[in-house]
Amino acid sequence: MTLATEIMNYSVILAFVIVGLCQLMSMVRVVIGPSTGDRILALDTMVVNAIGLVVLMGLAQGTRVYFEVSLIIAMLGFVSTVAYARFVLRGDIIE
Repeated sequence: MTLATEIMNYSVILAFVIVGLCQLMSMVRVVIGPSTGDRILALDTMVVNAIGLVVLMGLAQGTRVYFEVSLIIAMLGFVSTVAYARFVLRGDIIE
């Protein structure tokens, strides 16, 4: 194993730990958020963190499938955040 691959492996592990901690902090904000807006923002942050974890999994395993999965998660996360915000503001999603 070369030095570059060893550094890359340690970097990916460190990134997993950091993004995992960020995910946990977002979950705490969802549970104890003082307002609904904070909870919506925390859910959106959790989607971004999930995308980061999926991309890191793709880097760790060396496959490209996870990058396509991350695009699908990003689209679904955006639509769900907009739908939830509209529901909170107006009381319905579809007019």
